Amino acid sequence: MQAPLNRTLQQVKNEEVIDLKLYWRIIMSHKWGIISFSILITLLSAFIVFNITPIYKGTTTLLIESQQTNVVSIQEVYGLENSNEYLITQFEILKSRKIAHDVILKLNLIDHPSTQEKTKSQLSVFIKQVKETISKWLPDNTKGHTKPNTNNQKMEAAINSFLAHLVITPIRKTQLVRISFESVDAELAAAVANEVANTYIENNLAAKLELTIKATTWLNSQLKNQRKELTAAEQKLQKYREQQGIVGSNSGFNIAEREIDLVSTKLVDAKRELLESKNLYDQIQNFGRNNATKLQLIPAILGHELVQSLKNSVADIEIRRSEISNRYGRKHPKMKSINSERSRAYSNLNKQIISIARGIENRYKVAVAAVDSLQESLNKTKNDMQVLGSKEYKLKELQQDVDTKRDLYDQFYKRFSETTATGDLKTANARITDKSPIPNQPIKPNKKLIVTIAFLISLCFAIAIAFLVRALDNTIKTSLEVESKLNEAVLGVLPLLGKNKNNRQVSYNQYLDAPHSNYSETLRTIRTGIILSSLDKPFKTISVTSTTPEEGKTSVSIGLAQSLAQLGSVILIDADMRKPSIQRALELETNNLGLSNLVAQTQTMQECIATYSPGGFDVLPCGTLPPNPSELLSSQRFKDLISTLEEKYDRIIIDTPPCHAVSDALVLSPITDTYIYVVNANLTATPLIKNNLNRIHQANGHISGIVLNKVDLKKAEKYYGENYNSYYGSYSYSGTNN
Repeated sequence: MQAPLNRTLQQVKNEEVIDLKLYWRIIMSHKWGIISFSILITLLSAFIVFNITPIYKGTTTLLIESQQTNVVSIQEVYGLENSNEYLITQFEILKSRKIAHDVILKLNLIDHPSTQEKTKSQLSVFIKQVKETISKWLPDNTKGHTKPNTNNQKMEAAINSFLAHLVITPIRKTQLVRISFESVDAELAAAVANEVANTYIENNLAAKLELTIKATTWLNSQLKNQRKELTAAEQKLQKYREQQGIVGSNSGFNIAEREIDLVSTKLVDAKRELLESKNLYDQIQNFGRNNATKLQLIPAILGHELVQSLKNSVADIEIRRSEISNRYGRKHPKMKSINSERSRAYSNLNKQIISIARGIENRYKVAVAAVDSLQESLNKTKNDMQVLGSKEYKLKELQQDVDTKRDLYDQFYKRFSETTATGDLKTANARITDKSPIPNQPIKPNKKLIVTIAFLISLCFAIAIAFLVRALDNTIKTSLEVESKLNEAVLGVLPLLGKNKNNRQVSYNQYLDAPHSNYSETLRTIRTGIILSSLDKPFKTISVTSTTPEEGKTSVSIGLAQSLAQLGSVILIDADMRKPSIQRALELETNNLGLSNLVAQTQTMQECIATYSPGGFDVLPCGTLPPNPSELLSSQRFKDLISTLEEKYDRIIIDTPPCHAVSDALVLSPITDTYIYVVNANLTATPLIKNNLNRIHQANGHISGIVLNKVDLKKAEKYYGENYNSYYGSYSYSGTNN
């Protein structure tokens, strides 16, 4: 169990390893075909390349300034911005049909010699002649159609051809662009590249001038309209001011606001004074306006300076009266005088208190009147403010209309001035940094590169075809493939034989003519393999077959008979009754007697069997060709014949027909001890061989092994890795290896 597992692991390991030697052998096996194909394609490519007209390329470098240096800013008018979109747009303009049209007209490229038939390469002329010849044999589908040849169509064709040879290449992260033109004429290539740049600059200036004129005309008309609208709006505003009597700015709101502020301030003061007066007024009304005694209790009256002065006078009189009363008595004249003075002082005090109270009352009434007057004035002013509000709304609306029209007019006037100034400058947005010189060397074809690439591609293609052929080749080429693809043992590998001195193919008597050759050694190896595989019960009846004719089964049968004849008695039977070849191969007498006659019992065994003296074995030829070979071989008489021959001979070699063509070989399975299957190397497809081997197994036939025939030993060693020559050289007889 461990041994099969080890073999399986070894197979997996071998499959995972890339056999570089195998790839090399595949290449070497087809080396002459690969080399021949590569040389042929290379020569053809060289012929084509050296007949191609050389192409020259002129290149001009142009600087496109996306943000121009202007005296005034007018980017909005032209829509110019420093952006990638602008540069990409200019690149597309350089490739436009308008530029191409102008350049073609300036340089007269329609009639330029480089576009005429005489400048075309010999290869192009040859291809055109071939096309014209082929078109004569094809149906004419152009009947009823006139071939256009107008000037416009010629120009369109010239523009298309021009654009096909024009290349615009931006230089990354710069504002530079390369303008390249390819032509068979070196001077023309340089001239066109330079002219494209000049035409672009001229067209740009012309476009700017045209745009400036259009912008100026439009702005002028718009400026007049805006001026009219602005004048009308200003007149309407002024008329409204006059109608509403609005004076000053802001519709008189400033005056009204100042008036309200003033009245409001005075009203606040009047109300404050009213509140203060009202409290005193209420106290006076409570105490009585003529009750001086109580009125003097009011702090405002009591604290009055005049009252305080009179009270001080009364106090002094009271002091003096008290002193006089104490000194002179109440009836003393001085006492009367002081009492009279005292009465006058109190009378003056009371009158002054009542007078102050009357003043407080009057002040209260004045405050009330002032508050009412100020409140009325404030209300009137507020009403006037509301009226002014409606006027202000209308005034602002008219003023806003005037301002808007004035701003719009100013903008148009500014743009008009800028456009006029810019139009006078006439600055270009591009300039040539490097003009194209006349090229000295063509850019294409790169003959060396093309020929080299053609050689490499053809070489790779030929190698790929070689691998494809090898992959599609399903024939058996080596003994290893016999074991791996057919799962059968290899009895021997017979080398491919050349011709003898008489220029005749050497095969049938090679074993006798060159007993120590590789061919003879292989036959002895096959003989040994048959003997060793049947030690207990030797194989007496051995059938030799193949898949298809011409694989060498007859030569193997003869060689095997010759080798086995050295060990015992052998008879070789030609059972290929459709295409017999043993009698002719061994150059036996043609008496047309043989197997068919013996089975039919029309002749005796002595009459049908011939002896091949050089090989030392007997031969039973085919005899008369029967109409039904399969029935004859499957008959009981044939079986009885084989039984009789087995008693007389040690080995019976039967040369049978190919298995793929007929089933004669399968019919012999009941009487055949073993089969030897001959495979022609590099000829028979593996599926056919496997199919016929399966048929033999299904017929209960035993297969001793495969004989790989006609193997080119040198080629096998060189291309397939099997060193047959080393094997034969080591063990063959010295000086006798043919």
